[in-house]
Amino acid sequence: MKTLFLLLSLPFFALLLSGCEAKQQPIPYGQANCTHCQMTVSDKRYASELVLKTGKALYFDASECMIKYLEDNADAKEKAKMFLVTDFNTPEKLIDADKAIFLQSKNLPSPMGMFLTAFTNRAAATEMQEKNGGRILTWNETVQAVKRNERPE
Repeated sequence: MKTLFLLLSLPFFALLLSGCEAKQQPIPYGQANCTHCQMTVSDKRYASELVLKTGKALYFDASECMIKYLEDNADAKEKAKMFLVTDFNTPEKLIDADKAIFLQSKNLPSPMGMFLTAFTNRAAATEMQEKNGGRILTWNETVQAVKRNERPE
C-alpha cells in the first residue's frame, strides 16, 4: 500500500517542484502593481522584474523602483535569482539588468521621474543619446544614481 501511495505521489511532487523554478515571468501589464510604489505596471518600455530563488516574480513600473525596493529590503538581494529590465527598443523584452546599458536623459521620462532608460547594448544607448542627450550608465552606476537621487538637469 505504501509503495502504491509513493508511486501515485511522484507526479504530484514533480509538478510541485517544477512550479518553483526560478525563471523570467511575463509581466501582466495593466494588472500588476509595482511592488515598491504600488502604481499599476503599464509602460512596456520601462517595467522591470525581480525573480526570487523560489520562482516568485516581483514586478516594478521602472528600474528605479526595483533599485529602491532592493535598498529598502536588505534580504531581497540574498533571495533574488535575477534582476531584469526592459529593453526600450524592444518593449516587453526583459534583459539582465547587470548587462544592460542605461541612458539618463531629461528627454526620456521614465514612470518614476529618474529619466532612466535601459538598452541591450551600448551602441543602442549611444544612438539614443545622440538624439536625446544625457549620460550613459552601467547597472552599478544606475544603482548609485538612484541612491543619490541624481536627476538630469
